[in-house]
Amino acid sequence: MTPRLAAVPRRELTVVSADGSRLHVEVHGPEGAPAIVLAHGWTCSTRFWAAQIAGLARDHRVIAYDQRGHGASPVPATYAAYSTRALADDLEAVAAATLAPGEQAVFAGHSMGGMALMAAAGRPGFRERAAAVLLCSTGPADLVAEATVLPLKPGRARTWLTARVLGARAPLGPVTPLSRKVLKYGTMGPGSAPDRVDACARIVHACPRRARIGWSKVLEELDLWAGVRALTAPTAVLVGTADRLTPPAHARALAAALPAGLGLTELTGQGHMTPIEAPEAVTARIRELAATYITTGDPRPRAGDAQVKEGA
Repeated sequence: MTPRLAAVPRRELTVVSADGSRLHVEVHGPEGAPAIVLAHGWTCSTRFWAAQIAGLARDHRVIAYDQRGHGASPVPATYAAYSTRALADDLEAVAAATLAPGEQAVFAGHSMGGMALMAAAGRPGFRERAAAVLLCSTGPADLVAEATVLPLKPGRARTWLTARVLGARAPLGPVTPLSRKVLKYGTMGPGSAPDRVDACARIVHACPRRARIGWSKVLEELDLWAGVRALTAPTAVLVGTADRLTPPAHARALAAALPAGLGLTELTGQGHMTPIEAPEAVTARIRELAATYITTGDPRPRAGDAQVKEGA
């Protein structure tokens, strides 16, 4: 099945984060419907969630944003702007600008988007707004050491080489048959359909090189276990069994450590890009969380209007 084209948002906003960084935000679906906030992963964009937006926006208000340096969100001028604090600041800014005072949402994060949720977990603003959470194909620490994108035995040599590959300064260049093959091996399951591989490749190759490098440094040094322990909202975990970037060991450790864990879903044969590889399963899990944990979808006037510019 060909991946869906990105839906036209009902509303677009520019949200200003704590350090002045500007973030592109899209709102899909009917006003007043239960809210879902989607945070994409490293080298991706709001386009990554096209299938989830299409499946949920008929009866949910779906809020998706481009992480700083990705998609339509400007690339920071310095590498100092990339940090787990920035991930949490950006998430909080988006939630404050799009959710009403007292309104709760389901927050779903894929890969680095899941890390944003973990980074924000201890903040009062996030705790008040999170009705439930989905951590999708992600991990809290030791990402480079545990990644299996290189077919080598675990150890210092593999860790060093993996860090060099993930943080490579060379441009990705155009999407070609070879680049699609490399991306599929590293990030998707062996049975992934060619059209879904192509969709992922076009999203990843569109990521600016500076943002890709800047965030790779953060991922290399990541330690969000304190955030995992602070994540008190009901939280589900999902992973593909063929994930080479955040292998199932991360998901199993997360599921065991969460204070309010809802269990682990392992998708047989799927790789790291689960929202595109297995869109029905990811969408269904988000929908289930919203139906179970959101008690009202009636928003009052939006918070954070002073930080929002319409139509940007």
